[in-house]
Amino acid sequence: MKVLRFSMGFGRPLFSKRFSPGGTEWVVAALPLGGYVKMLDEREGQVEPQDLQLAFNRKSVWRRFFIVAAGPIANFLLAIALYWALFVGGVPDARPVIAKPPAQSIAAMAGLERGDTLVRINGEAIESWQEARWRLLQLAVDHSIVVADVIDRGGRASRKSMDLRQFDLEGLEGDPVARLGIRLYRPDAVVGRALPGGVAERAGLHAGDRILEADGRPINTWDEFVLVIRSRPGEPVQLRITNNAGESRMTLTPDAVAERGRSIGRIGAEALVNAEEMKNLFTIMRHGPADALGLALAKTWETSIFSLRMIGRMITGDVSWRNISGPVTIADYAGQSAQAGWVPYLVFLAIVSISLGVLNLLPVPLLDGGHLMYYVAEIFIGRPVSDKVMEIGQRLGLAVLLMLMAFALYNDFNRLFSG
Repeated sequence: MKVLRFSMGFGRPLFSKRFSPGGTEWVVAALPLGGYVKMLDEREGQVEPQDLQLAFNRKSVWRRFFIVAAGPIANFLLAIALYWALFVGGVPDARPVIAKPPAQSIAAMAGLERGDTLVRINGEAIESWQEARWRLLQLAVDHSIVVADVIDRGGRASRKSMDLRQFDLEGLEGDPVARLGIRLYRPDAVVGRALPGGVAERAGLHAGDRILEADGRPINTWDEFVLVIRSRPGEPVQLRITNNAGESRMTLTPDAVAERGRSIGRIGAEALVNAEEMKNLFTIMRHGPADALGLALAKTWETSIFSLRMIGRMITGDVSWRNISGPVTIADYAGQSAQAGWVPYLVFLAIVSISLGVLNLLPVPLLDGGHLMYYVAEIFIGRPVSDKVMEIGQRLGLAVLLMLMAFALYNDFNRLFSG
């Protein structure tokens, strides 16, 4: 079989090269969203008599089926390879210890408290924060009842129940696990050091001061305090603090500092961190090659099924179409994950690869899944689908893809301009 073009990406070619006259054209295109292979086919142009045996349409239906299926399969194999490398190399992660749930949140009403460690969720052992997030996200999409086995800060075991049957999936464009009231444990809002000459030192903040409020907003963790300070560059912020001398109030004005093209507030203070406590809050998930392969296969399968469920929820209206992302958002996430380190970046690549594989397998004409649908029909009826049916299917498929692209681009620019 003759391959006319092998393209990485879609759209206008940025680079192309043939290594022999009449050979395959290797292309790097403008839109880095997967790629495609163009094969010699009588339905797409005239084929020289000596090349007829190399034409794609002359191959048996089973060969055409497996050739087309090879594209999505390659996406899944890449994800498996990436996950396997991560599990063998070791993935640093936080232990599933939670912060104080906000009042009236589902987690708070279930009785979860700050410092609780999630040990099992619906009978499944949980060893890391990402495992806990992933399991909770699956159960939220399925509108399930969550039964969590936890160990509190005093070492006492208990069981908590959260009813997610009425959980609003419409808000999934945010962090759904955080919306349950479950967030990762963070250090207390206690000053460990005020940097010399900084805003904090000039205002009178000292090591050991605990931040109780910032502009009337209750502060429980150092992260919450940082969020307030970052959001107020050059603006006065009133604090209520406590220390050995009792409670007091003070006002400070964060310095305005440029970060990624925008202005943020900074006061020059660091949190008080218990080194031993922080050490116990983190772990490295490392497995042997055989175990890692099993975990990689399971992770790829679970993510694929979850993607299909999300698509189904979008079709039924349970999940907002605002969750569809286009090239702008994908590029932004790629940049953020790359800056965060090689582990988040490889995880991001695995998720994108799985998403492309699932998308390509949808039975939509113009996608690989649409072609596979035609080949299955050909196997059952004993002849190829008529050109008329294929033409109608291509028009419908093009309409669906254009609609999805319009949604994705709208969501991209809406996120870009609304922040």
